[in-house]
Amino acid sequence: MLYAGFMATVPPPFPTPQESVGHPELFQLGTAPAPDEPCLRADAARNRARLLEAAARLVAERGADAVTMEAVAAEARVGKGTVFRRFGDRTGLLTALLDHSEKKFQAAFLAGPPPLGPGAPPVERLRAFGHAMLRRSADELELQLAAEPGASRRFTAPPRRVLRHHVTMLLRQAVPEADCELLSHTLMGQLDPALIHHLTRQCGIPMARLEDAWADLVDRVTGTAAGG
Repeated sequence: MLYAGFMATVPPPFPTPQESVGHPELFQLGTAPAPDEPCLRADAARNRARLLEAAARLVAERGADAVTMEAVAAEARVGKGTVFRRFGDRTGLLTALLDHSEKKFQAAFLAGPPPLGPGAPPVERLRAFGHAMLRRSADELELQLAAEPGASRRFTAPPRRVLRHHVTMLLRQAVPEADCELLSHTLMGQLDPALIHHLTRQCGIPMARLEDAWADLVDRVTGTAAGG
């Protein structure tokens, strides 16, 4: 079931004391509602769900490349302007399709069980984070690529900021003397959907090798050995 808004609500109750709360965007992955629309009316919510269901059918039947604003409008039997008003552009529409997965993943690394969630050492959490990201990309790669923001928004899109902030927080706990802001970009680059597509689909590298490489990279960056 696709959710109506892109991270418009807070999935976890609250982070444990181990989690940093210095960046409120950690809980706001989606675009905030307009001031004159604090919540969707029931009919607007139904229309949004109908459009997302139409987009999901197109992805399932023809792949993410088939999801255009015009195609979704035709599938949902509404005017094209309705789709643009609700989602803004194609990236906004595809991002909304990833909503449920984003909510589940954020809840897992903020408040789920260790080692992905709080309660494990930071290096162990970093390893688990990358492995979970890689497995998620394996399941959603085509959709993630289609929803990838343009170059000017790639590093400022709310979901990307949330993930990178989490990596930065764990790095600060593991190697506080390092330039963790820049190192977080280095680590996140290893999890980029376009790179994963190139390595797995174009180079034929198995996902298990990418998972091993992630653990090795984390260990080298933090100066630890597996199990440390």
